[in-house]
Amino acid sequence: MRKWTICSFLLLLCLLFLLPDQGRNLHANAEADSDAPVDPPKVEEKIGGVPHGLSTDSDVVKREAESMSRKSLRSSAEKFEFQAEVSRLMDIIINSLYSNKDIFLRELISNASDALDKIRFLSLTDKEILGEGDDTKLEIQIKLDKEKKILSIRDRGIGMTKEDLIKNLGTIAKSGTSAFVEKMQTSGDLNLIGQFGVGFYSVYLVADYVEVISKHNEDKQHVWESKADGAFAISEDTWNEPLGRGTEIRLHLREEAQEYLEEHKLKELVKKYSEFINFPIHLWATKEVEEEVPAEEDDASDDEDNAESKSSEEEEEDAEKEEDEKKPKTKTVKKTTSEWELLNDVKAIWLRSPREVTDEEYTKFYHSLAKDFGDEKPLTWSHFNAEGDVEFKAVLFVPPKAPHDLYESYYNANKSNLKLYVRRVFISDEFDELLPKYLNFLLGLVDSDTLPLNVSREMLQQHSSLKTIKKKLIRKALDMIRKLAEEDPDESSDTDKKEVEESGDSNEKKGQYAKFWNEFGKSIKLGIIEDATNRNRLAKLLRFETTKSDGKLTSLDKYIARMKSGQKDIFYITGTSKEQLENSPFLENLKKKGYEVIFFTDPVDEYLMQYLMDYEDKKFQNVSKEGLKIGKESKLKQLKESFKELTKWWKGALASENVDDVKLSNRLANSPCVVVTSKYGWSSNMERIMQSQTLSDASKQAYMRGKRVLEINPRHPIIKELQARVAKDPEDEGVKETAKLIYQTALMESGFVLNEPKDFASRIYSSVKTSLNISPDAAVEEDDDVEETETSSKETETSPKIEEEAEDEDVKDEL
Repeated sequence: MRKWTICSFLLLLCLLFLLPDQGRNLHANAEADSDAPVDPPKVEEKIGGVPHGLSTDSDVVKREAESMSRKSLRSSAEKFEFQAEVSRLMDIIINSLYSNKDIFLRELISNASDALDKIRFLSLTDKEILGEGDDTKLEIQIKLDKEKKILSIRDRGIGMTKEDLIKNLGTIAKSGTSAFVEKMQTSGDLNLIGQFGVGFYSVYLVADYVEVISKHNEDKQHVWESKADGAFAISEDTWNEPLGRGTEIRLHLREEAQEYLEEHKLKELVKKYSEFINFPIHLWATKEVEEEVPAEEDDASDDEDNAESKSSEEEEEDAEKEEDEKKPKTKTVKKTTSEWELLNDVKAIWLRSPREVTDEEYTKFYHSLAKDFGDEKPLTWSHFNAEGDVEFKAVLFVPPKAPHDLYESYYNANKSNLKLYVRRVFISDEFDELLPKYLNFLLGLVDSDTLPLNVSREMLQQHSSLKTIKKKLIRKALDMIRKLAEEDPDESSDTDKKEVEESGDSNEKKGQYAKFWNEFGKSIKLGIIEDATNRNRLAKLLRFETTKSDGKLTSLDKYIARMKSGQKDIFYITGTSKEQLENSPFLENLKKKGYEVIFFTDPVDEYLMQYLMDYEDKKFQNVSKEGLKIGKESKLKQLKESFKELTKWWKGALASENVDDVKLSNRLANSPCVVVTSKYGWSSNMERIMQSQTLSDASKQAYMRGKRVLEINPRHPIIKELQARVAKDPEDEGVKETAKLIYQTALMESGFVLNEPKDFASRIYSSVKTSLNISPDAAVEEDDDVEETETSSKETETSPKIEEEAEDEDVKDEL
């Protein structure tokens, strides 16, 4: 008994000496569990599982913290405490578990790509640094373990030493960290993670326990592990497979993050965020294949049983067949195999020289970018590198067709088809400040190595670098469209057309600009309205039909080249259709004298011409407005005196019609008169457009409505006869009514809407009565009342007669 007492005393004494030495190894407040296993911890079932996964109340957070605390770090590991900033960050991420979690994979792949970039850079001067065998393969591997609920991302990059693990994963660089934490607390936008250099910690959006296994050429292999509970541990790795070099991150996924154990989900995320990473990304994927295998013995015995039931004759036939064929029996079975599948097979062609990229590669890249799997090629593209204060690479495409909703919500939609990448990592496609709205039909991407991302998205949008990028993108986009027009044989002059045809690809490029204009011409017009800086460049891209274009599109440059000598203005007219404008009275004298007039038939053209005042020192003149000058007007001045009495009388007769003046016209050839508007007021077409607006205000429209001027043709017989009647009896009411009728007719022919259609109709009927020698006082016959009969049969017999009489009366009323 005494021996046992002495032994127990000695054992207790040894334990007392060992405990202080173990305590010295504990850094900070991390608790060591003496019962924790030495082997790697296994994921417990349903850790972090929450019945209502979309709620983030205090009870949910409490349950998550309790479930995570059940996991303990390795007892043999050296414990550390997270930097205060990291602890705050962890708290925010854990409390935001149910927000958008997809970005964690983007951040891990981006970090892996950076590690591969570093080792590749070092290998340029020291080739032995890559090692041998698989270590020379610079790639990223993603693997799933559905049973253990582990997602692994491995790279063969530069790796991390023990000190690197402490420094990189336990602390955060000061720049921008406080700003990020404050921004996360106010907005909760997890997309900001990638812009602050704190991407690694996004793993805790989906995992409650993380292992980082890393091997650097200058250190042993170590394991970093943490539960995001304020502490982490690092130990030398003696149980995992040697990495050789690089880093493997193992995420023990939460119960509510099991979707990331599905292969299709990971493929989708890689396609979205990391498709153009410069290194191959492989996924250990499973698939079913069909194989031919020998038939088993059970199958053979079944065949024997069936053979016993057959007749002797059939047996003989089967025997003959077997002797003839003598082939082993096989069957097709489905077999599940696993292999590495490449996820990013589309190359980042913008990193290559434009001369090295073929048209087929550009087309394939466009289809990948646009998620368009049709056969149509983009109309054109531009691939360029920008150097200077801000360096970036970009590729822009013009799609073959416009989206159906391109202009439906033009001013309300904040969408952009331009993707922003930083070092080949997708950042966002919501930077609508990279291109103006009128170019939002372009598809493409911008990749910058110098764009600062350690600030919030709001600050990034106001950054001077973005303004520089935007300016260069607009220039390149407009040059790309201009080049499309120059290379189109239909757009070239006779001399240029021969050069284009000799180039060999004229057939492919023929009609391409007309196709572009039909799809996106309205965007160019909107650009002229919105972008004063590039207005002249955009004006060169305008296309339209004219009185001399023979149904083809022409440009302002071609119009100016065809202008008559002495012509100072560019003539145009607006309306609803080309057919209507061709017969307009405003064009009569202009066409007679050989002047060319532009047809603008799009409603946006009215707004366009309010901003496009001149082009190449030539003023624009709407031929439906006053101020039109055609050649010499000396003869018109001589006629003014002789028609002075008529114009004065007519203006007085139209006092109730709000007519500002009556003048002699120099634009009419065959029509007696026409109504024009003041130079800076609305045209008749613009009035109609504004009146058709759903929320239009008639009281406000009166301020913008142009003053109406009646221009008369002094050579027309109607005007001459009216002048004679007025000179004979200016008080003749019949002449006054005729003058008003002529004005209202001219008003309609000029494209205006009558304020009083009933008044115009009554004057027409009066004129018809006069032409038919019907007395103005002739009254309409009254309809006789028909007494109702008692029997239904009489009603049936008389009803046709009543209908016939009613029809006769209607005919009389119309006459």
